[in-house]
Amino acid sequence: MQVANLPRGPVMVDVHGFGLTEQEKARLSHPLVGGVILFRRNFQNIDQLKALTAEIRALRTPELLIAVDHEGGRVQRFLDGFTRLPPMNVLGELWQQDETAARAAAENVGVVLAGELRACGIDLSFTPVLDLDWGRCAVIGNRAFHRDPHIVSELALALQRGLRQGGMSTCGKHFPGHGFVAGDSHFVMPQDDRTLAELEADDLIPFARLAEAGMGSVMPAHVVYPAVDSRPAGFSPVWLQDILRGKLAFDGVIFSDDLGMEGAAGAGSFVDRAEAALAAGCDMVLVCNQPERADEVLAGLQPPAQPRLAERLQRMAGTGDITGWQQAILSPAFAARQAEVKALAIPQNVLQGPAVGEAS
Repeated sequence: MQVANLPRGPVMVDVHGFGLTEQEKARLSHPLVGGVILFRRNFQNIDQLKALTAEIRALRTPELLIAVDHEGGRVQRFLDGFTRLPPMNVLGELWQQDETAARAAAENVGVVLAGELRACGIDLSFTPVLDLDWGRCAVIGNRAFHRDPHIVSELALALQRGLRQGGMSTCGKHFPGHGFVAGDSHFVMPQDDRTLAELEADDLIPFARLAEAGMGSVMPAHVVYPAVDSRPAGFSPVWLQDILRGKLAFDGVIFSDDLGMEGAAGAGSFVDRAEAALAAGCDMVLVCNQPERADEVLAGLQPPAQPRLAERLQRMAGTGDITGWQQAILSPAFAARQAEVKALAIPQNVLQGPAVGEAS
């Protein structure tokens, strides 16, 4: 098969099963596609996952980015053969007892999370969650490190150091903070009535700290903050350009959250949603679990000029050779880190709570 020489486009799509159909190969070869997001349905075992990512990589050069939501807790797409990662609030609870141990544990989680995925040919996990645990948002819940933005920042910085050692960049989500609202933006349009000053004093702190420390990418929330802008953050030039790019001086990739979520529906058709997100300042839009809608976007989207897209997306590509990572995760040093992560207390109810972004 001839490998297409195509720059990465601004759309990330998914695939249905354990391997690619001919229709999916054609979709992934579309010039507007730049990445693929995998889900639990795409995982049968490690050998199959390696074959799937190799199949995706073989389609084009530069290779499509391959991403996954693999945070830990109830948002860990691949389980069999992977180290079971704790929900992030386990690290926040450890911080209350021993700050040094919590930092070390967060770094170990990052190394193990990234290294195991890199060995399977995956570039990026959409992590860390930088939302604060206000105790009112079930869909965030124990995915958050802590309520205190300074503790969240310290643990996320340690996780980021670990991810980098494991060959992976970071994606801070859900900017500027989803933890204060009760609604799940997969199904409703949440509204956070706080002022910008209130958000800056709390929820924005981790995003500012990680942006300063070279966070690779950000995913904005499908949440409206009417005191700042009437549009959801992911469709708001105020949030993405004035505040994230301007005030916080963030220079990485901005990924939209899934355009199929109810929190995106107010922007119109899927093509309208994609155009609005890109116009607001997103670099790449995600269309998940609805291949017909993905095809609509690919057929109808006219993206704006994105002179820095190739450079920014290249920074999201995993580092280190995949076969090198396959050897690295067999080393005694990596095994020691895996053992440390396995020793973290994972609550028995780890899978309880709203399912996050999965569809059959």
